[in-house]
Amino acid sequence: MGSVYRLTLRQLSGRWRLGIMAVLATLPVIITLVTLASDEAPSIWDFDTGILGTMLAGSILPLVVLAIGGAAFGNEVEDRTLANLTLAPIARWRIALPKLLAVITVAAPFIAVSAMLTAHVAFLGDTRATLAVTMSALAGVAMYASVFVFLGLVSSHAVGVGLLYIVIWEGFFAGFVSGVRLLSIRYYAIAIMHALDPRRFALADDTLPAVAAVVAMVLVTGGFLVLATRRLRRMDVP
Repeated sequence: MGSVYRLTLRQLSGRWRLGIMAVLATLPVIITLVTLASDEAPSIWDFDTGILGTMLAGSILPLVVLAIGGAAFGNEVEDRTLANLTLAPIARWRIALPKLLAVITVAAPFIAVSAMLTAHVAFLGDTRATLAVTMSALAGVAMYASVFVFLGLVSSHAVGVGLLYIVIWEGFFAGFVSGVRLLSIRYYAIAIMHALDPRRFALADDTLPAVAAVVAMVLVTGGFLVLATRRLRRMDVP
């Protein structure tokens, strides 16, 4: 497992990929600074839904994770080098798990710093609010990473499919159809944020309870890891 993890870290740590993620991660911080400097500063509710919900959890976070997660297996499938791993006499979960951990390791620092700085600036150094935003963002990283690692195994167009998922499902349907939010990673992360700091983030009628959000996070992360493991067992590797 350690060798697969280290190999994947090297594969995912290309200069251009890290540069793009750094640029994306700075956008919420910059927009927060610009917004607060304007004459009409948004209310906490507007900031929660606009910057934290729509931009950070619904756009920047999944895009950063997609840039990493889609390539975890996608590059090896495209280059036809996956056989080098699957021919080894090791359990398939020992391949899928370190791949997932490597994606989280690369993506998490960018998202954590972005979420922490955004919340710190917006809430004037409120430690509890900053911690709630940061922890919920990291939960989102784990869920999105699991989904996109699996997607890289089942599609040769993982980035394109992932973009459609982010824009159509997490962006459009989850943003405008309340029932869809029960199946939205974006709203699982938001629910965790609200649960960690209910005094700062007022619960909306369609916000999941804390226990349900945590259970959903475990099911999504673990479920797609199981699917990736099963896919490795059954796929025909060229």
